[in-house]
Amino acid sequence: MGTTGSWGGLSRHGAWLGTVLVLAGVLAARAPAQTPVQTMGKATVRLVDLAGLEAEIARHTGKTVVVDFWSTSCPPCVKEFPRLVALKKTHGERIACISFSLDYEGIDAPEELLPTIEKFLDKVGAGDVVNLLSTEEADAVYRKLDLVSVPAVYVYGPDGKLAQRFDEDDATKRLKRPFTYDDVEEVVGRLLAK
Repeated sequence: MGTTGSWGGLSRHGAWLGTVLVLAGVLAARAPAQTPVQTMGKATVRLVDLAGLEAEIARHTGKTVVVDFWSTSCPPCVKEFPRLVALKKTHGERIACISFSLDYEGIDAPEELLPTIEKFLDKVGAGDVVNLLSTEEADAVYRKLDLVSVPAVYVYGPDGKLAQRFDEDDATKRLKRPFTYDDVEEVVGRLLAK
């Protein structure tokens, strides 16, 4: 009888301990991480038209938003793109960084471009950036935005309004030289300081 009682007590204790451990595991899984974790996940790309891009920008009202218009076929775009990723890493949740790929030129389907674009985005670590691929032909987007070419970067203030546009025309007229991400970072810094 003494052995049974002792096993019975241990059994109740074991069940209680098991319940505590299960609850602790559930609570730990729901608890936010105490230290920031660098996202190493794969970059995901959504297909949208210009209206979808505008909706994405509006979704981030209250933050400074940087939109990088680019293409994998544009060497200056590819060279400067890692600076968008660095900008997001530097400022974290204070800003939203959006990449808008204009790789689609009306040949075949935009979905067919996803593997190439995702491979590039993974290579530069763009998992924390909102990555979009235009479903409209690049030339149509250029006309709608009055753009000559990419790269182009638009910076929006927390009010959702365009604060500064960086493109070939703007650089020629305002800066008298090609723009760089140093110029973009200066505008972002001013907006974040307000």
